[in-house]
Amino acid sequence: MEIFDITKFGYIETEMPANGVIVGRITEVHRDQYIVMTQHGEVRAVIKGTFFRDAQVRSDFPCVGDFVHLLYNASGVSQISAVLPRHSKFSRANFTGKGAGYVKNVLEQVVCANFDYVFIVTSLNQDFNIQRVLRYLTQARRSGGQPVIILTKADLNPSFEELVKNMEQNAPNVPVHAVSSYSGYGLDALKEYLQPTKTIVFLGMSGVGKSSLLNALMEQDVMTVSDIRENDSRGRHTTTHRQLFMLPNGAMVIDTPGMRELGLLDADEGIAAEFEDIEDLFSQCKFRSCGHVKEPGCAVLAAINDGTLPKERWKRYLAQSRENKFVEDKRAYLAEHKAGGKSFAKWKKEAKRSGEIRR
Repeated sequence: MEIFDITKFGYIETEMPANGVIVGRITEVHRDQYIVMTQHGEVRAVIKGTFFRDAQVRSDFPCVGDFVHLLYNASGVSQISAVLPRHSKFSRANFTGKGAGYVKNVLEQVVCANFDYVFIVTSLNQDFNIQRVLRYLTQARRSGGQPVIILTKADLNPSFEELVKNMEQNAPNVPVHAVSSYSGYGLDALKEYLQPTKTIVFLGMSGVGKSSLLNALMEQDVMTVSDIRENDSRGRHTTTHRQLFMLPNGAMVIDTPGMRELGLLDADEGIAAEFEDIEDLFSQCKFRSCGHVKEPGCAVLAAINDGTLPKERWKRYLAQSRENKFVEDKRAYLAEHKAGGKSFAKWKKEAKRSGEIRR
C-alpha cells in the first residue's frame, strides 16, 4: 500500500503515537462522521466512545483542520481517539436554549483549527459593511492566525478604491486586498500567503464570493456558486459544511459556510488589539475612573471633538465591548448558578441522610 506523506498537510511530528495509532488531519465534518487524511489516504472516522465521556466542553470535540490520533481500520470506519494540541483556532459564542428571552448556556463553538492566515472575505457591493468586518477581525485577532481582509468582486465596482481606503483606515496594520475571482485582478498578491503546507481559513457571510475565490485558486470549479439577491446583494449558502482543500501549489484552504451571526467570545484581547488607539487614550484622561461621557479632561471626548477619533469608530468600540461584557457576565452567572445548584443538591442529599429534612 502506498504511504501518503501527512507532513504535506502541515503535520509536524512532536511525539510518536502509540502502537496501532496513526495521525491524520480532519478535512471534512458531516454530522457525526469525519473525513480524515492519513498516511493511508482519506479514511472515514467517528469519535471513539470514551471521547464523549472524557470531553469537558463542546470545544474539545474535533473540527476541520484538527490533527488527530486514529485507531485505523483498513476494512471499515476508523475511530478518533484524541485531538492533538491546536496552534490556532477560530471560535464564536454559541447560545443554547435560546427562546422567550432565555439563554440556558453560552458555549464556545470552534469553527476550525490549525491555520496560519484568516481571510476575512467581504464583497465590494452594496452589502459592504465595515462593522461586520471588524467583528470578524476582533475574533480573528485572538485566533492565533494572521488576519487578512479580502474585498471581492472588484470588477463590479468601478470606485472600489475608495472602499479599500476606508477599510485600511478602519483596520490599521491589517493587510487589505481587493480582488476579482472573475477577471483574476489582485489574485497574484495573495501568493505570499498561499505557500505549501500553510493553511488559510475563509470567513464571511453568504454571497461575499468565498466559493468563487476558492474556485479561482483551485483552478477548477470545486464549489457551486449561487447568484446573489438583487435587492440587497446578499447570497444563499453555497458551502454547506466546513471543508479543507489542497490547492495545486500545496497550500490549503478551509472553506466555511457563511455565518449569519458571529457571537463574540473571550474577545478582550481582540478588542484591545483592534482598538488600540482608543484604549491608549484612556490613560490620558484626567480621572482614572473617567466614564468618557461628559467628564472634564476626557481624552476620548477631546479626540472626538478635534476629529482625530471618528465618532463611528468610538461607537463600534462601545458596541463590541458591551457585547463581550454581556457574554462574559452571562457565562459567569450561568457557571455560578450551576455550581450553586450542585451545592444545594449536595446539601439536600446530606440533610436527608442525617435526618435534618424529611424525605
